[in-house]
Amino acid sequence: MDSSSMVSSAQSTYTTGVEEICEGVSSKSYFFMPGASVGELLRRRDDNALEDFGAFQASWDDMPLDGYMADGGRYRRRRHATLSAPRGSNLYQVEAHQPHYQTVDYNNLNGGIARHYEPIQDSVLSGPTMSSLLTLGGDIFGRLAPYSAWHIEAHQFRIEVSGTGADAREVAKPTPEGIHRDGVTFVMMLMAKRSNTVNGESTIYNLEKNPIEKFTLDEPLDMAIVNDERVFHGVSPIEQLDGNVPAVRDVLVITYRHKS
Repeated sequence: MDSSSMVSSAQSTYTTGVEEICEGVSSKSYFFMPGASVGELLRRRDDNALEDFGAFQASWDDMPLDGYMADGGRYRRRRHATLSAPRGSNLYQVEAHQPHYQTVDYNNLNGGIARHYEPIQDSVLSGPTMSSLLTLGGDIFGRLAPYSAWHIEAHQFRIEVSGTGADAREVAKPTPEGIHRDGVTFVMMLMAKRSNTVNGESTIYNLEKNPIEKFTLDEPLDMAIVNDERVFHGVSPIEQLDGNVPAVRDVLVITYRHKS
């Protein structure tokens, strides 16, 4: 097989994978894909898709504390970026940095105010891993809603438990607002890394808030996608496996909202 045929075959396999994700999201309103499959899918489109994955993971290590936790928690660190994409395209552009806002209808803990977070580092935002994930999002959601332009927000979250005694007993909640929707159209959640961590189980709920599926983002690149208009979701608190070592759960969340 010559090089052009190999490229064509890889692209065809990538397209098939994207369409399988779309079928899953369309039929169930959620989809889970293990990290090994996500990595293979991204590399089908671009051999260098994960070239900076080590640096991508390391970018969670120096994030500032989330200063907007109404429960007083000091267990969450966070960075944020805003992007946009035209309809019918997997292209995207980074927008001027701006605050994150949710109404109290969608976030009754921390909503109702403009939350100003430090931006995701330029090297991470423009790196091959993030670029590949944003392109994948464009390919998926562009098929699911081909006539929509997108307001996109990317969030780096670190949930951590460290120390011993009272410090370690702080409940570290990946979704401190509880069972919720984000007030967007689609949500992509991706595991960057986790260590010394137990629990952190994700549950999908129907609109009556009855649980319909459970899974855990455990391995790097494990990915879940939800149709935020049709299902709720929540994640159980994490705990330390070894009480002498910090527990860390690093997740990338990318939201897509219809843009007029």
